[in-house]
Amino acid sequence: MIIAVRPGAAKEEVRVFASALEKQGVKIHFSEGASQTVLGLVGDTTGIDEEALKAHHLVEKVIRVQEPYKRANRLFHPEDTRIEVTGADGEVRRIGSGSLGIIAGPCSVESREQIVNIARDMKKAGAGFLRGGAFKPRTSPYSFQGLGVNGLDFLLAARKETGLPIVTELMAIHQLEVFDEVDIIQVGARNMQNFSLLKELGHCRKPILLKRGYANTITELLMAAEYIMAGGNDRVILCERGIRSFDSYTRNVLDISAIPALKKQSHLPVIVDPSHATGLSWMAPSMAKAAIAAGADGIIVEVHNNPEKALCDGEQSITPAAFTDLMGALRKYAEIEGKRL
Repeated sequence: MIIAVRPGAAKEEVRVFASALEKQGVKIHFSEGASQTVLGLVGDTTGIDEEALKAHHLVEKVIRVQEPYKRANRLFHPEDTRIEVTGADGEVRRIGSGSLGIIAGPCSVESREQIVNIARDMKKAGAGFLRGGAFKPRTSPYSFQGLGVNGLDFLLAARKETGLPIVTELMAIHQLEVFDEVDIIQVGARNMQNFSLLKELGHCRKPILLKRGYANTITELLMAAEYIMAGGNDRVILCERGIRSFDSYTRNVLDISAIPALKKQSHLPVIVDPSHATGLSWMAPSMAKAAIAAGADGIIVEVHNNPEKALCDGEQSITPAAFTDLMGALRKYAEIEGKRL
C-alpha cells in the first residue's frame, strides 16, 4: 500500500502518523521527494482501514500496489534512485538520476600488470568504474576460474593506482569476508535467484549490481532486487545482459525493451552489458549506444588489451582504442539524452 502525504505536511506530524501505522503490524518505507513524501507500507495491510486513511488530514492519496515487488516499485519511490560511489582518489562517481555510469575492464584479472595497465587506459578514456573478475563462474570446470584472492589484490592495486572504484563478482556468501574493499559487488546471471546470497547482501551497505538471468523475466529480476532491498540495502543497480533465444548468431539476445520497462516499473538505475548480450566484440559498441539511446543509466563493457590471448571471453572484449572511440560517441549520446557522463 502507498500513501501519498499532502504537500507541506509537518515532518513531525508525518512521523507520528507513520508510528501509529507501524503499531498495526506493517513496516514503513519513507520516500521524501522534492515536493512530496510517500509512505510505503510493507507487510499485511488487510487489517488497515483504507477509507479511514483516505479521510485523514495528512493523506492526499492511497494506492494499493498490485505488483509483488514493493521497495523496488516506482510507486514506493517516485523519483529515480542515484547510486554514489567514492573512489580512492576522493572523486564521487554516480549512476542513475541523470548520471551515466561507465564500467569497463577485462572479463577476468590475469595479472597485476594487466589490470593496472587496463585501468590506466580506462580512466584516460573517461570510464568511471573498473570491472574485473577475480572469481569466475564458468560453464566448464576446466576453464580458467580466475585468480581468486590474488585477483582481488590486483584489482585493489589498480584502484589505488587510478582511483577508479572497482566492480567484481561475488559467487558465494563465504567470499564476503574478502570483499570489504570492493566498491560495487556484482551478482552474476547464474546467481540472480540465489536467494540465500541475495538475503545476505541485503544486510551489507555496498551497492549491488544485479544481473538479469538469461532465462528470467523482468518481474523475476525485480523480485530478486526486492530480496536485497527487503534486508535494508536499497543500493541496487539492475543490469540487462541478454536472454536466451533459439538464434545462435549472438551469445544472447539483448532485450533493449527491458530498459524502458524497468525504468517505468522501478526507480532503480538500469545499466546494460553489451558484451555478454552479444558475445561479439564488433557488435558491443553499437549495442552500448542503443542502450543509452533507449534510456539506460550506463553500461558495463569488457575491454582487454590483447583480446586474442585473453584467458576468458576474448571474443567479446573490445580493445582500449575501441573503447576510447566508444566513449567519444557516448558523450554525444549523453548530451542528446540530457545526462551527465
